[in-house]
Amino acid sequence: MAQRKRDGAWSPQTRASPEELVVRKFVEELTGTYGYPMTHIVTSPQHRVKGRPSGKAAYPVDIAVFESAAKRESQLKIIVECKAPNIKSGKAQLQDYLGLSDATVGVWFNGEGFAAIQKRTRRGRVEYVDIPDIPRLGERVEDIGLHMRKDLVAPHNLKRVFREIRNHLAGSSSSTTRDEAFAKGMINLILCKLYDEKYTRPGDMVKFRAGADEEPKAVARRIRDLLSGARDEYSDVFDRTDKIGLDAESTAHIVGRLQRYSLLDSERDAIADAFEVFIGPSLRGEKGQFFTPRNVVRAIVDILDIRHDDRVMDPACGSGGFLSECLRHIQRRVEQEGRRLGWSERRIEAEKVRRVSNQLS
Repeated sequence: MAQRKRDGAWSPQTRASPEELVVRKFVEELTGTYGYPMTHIVTSPQHRVKGRPSGKAAYPVDIAVFESAAKRESQLKIIVECKAPNIKSGKAQLQDYLGLSDATVGVWFNGEGFAAIQKRTRRGRVEYVDIPDIPRLGERVEDIGLHMRKDLVAPHNLKRVFREIRNHLAGSSSSTTRDEAFAKGMINLILCKLYDEKYTRPGDMVKFRAGADEEPKAVARRIRDLLSGARDEYSDVFDRTDKIGLDAESTAHIVGRLQRYSLLDSERDAIADAFEVFIGPSLRGEKGQFFTPRNVVRAIVDILDIRHDDRVMDPACGSGGFLSECLRHIQRRVEQEGRRLGWSERRIEAEKVRRVSNQLS
């Protein structure tokens, strides 16, 4: 398997297998989103879990995450399984590994799906329960869902997370199986999250969250309260009768997967990403001709060098990728101009609003 370099880059010397690519993806998530340094993570050679304390048999795990760089067996915290083809077999494999080790958290991840479980001992009996997320470095499972606004992180691959969510919904949702319905519910949830991020002070806890021991109905109830505020904020998008449209379990799963991220700080348009993942396959050809790749969109807009007094028309706008990138381009120009002229942050933000408003009028 290709090794990590000291600076965190994967070595290109060895061609990676599909499984190794999946391992890399989740290692990037562990280091980027969850804050674990590479010194706490073992992928190759694989860490082995002993079948019996005194036996010689040992079972390799795809990713082992430790509480410290010492990597003592007693410090094994998280085991990640990337080989199992589906969630059922993945969870079964994790229960075996957790039962043989000191780790208490297991993750199944195959690049297109995600599930997390916790090993708990109650009254001398071991049980395995689903949890909505995994703890960050220095966190306990009990801390999952207790996120302050300032601690949210920018996602580095939001579309992949959306694909995981879409696959989970397709296999488990009891309320609908149609991508169009999934997309509507997903976009409504994204708007709730954007509203929550916008109006939560940095030191306050966000409402868009799901705790490890929280019932899905409680999570869904809190999201309904957010939806009420979001409907007022985005009245041009919402109808007064709009609902999330997903069952409580599906809602809680989505909240659990998105709660650590700041969508406002994402470089990409979260709603457009969701639209492409959930609606794209049903509206475009197999070669993907319906959606122009984002890097191509940005290159075109940069070449055209859109100004605030230009008029932009996109008759086949789809998810609005060209239009939203034009607005971002104008905002970037304002920032560059403001920095050059020594404007205050307040003036820069006011000028952004003025020029974008002119573009939309």
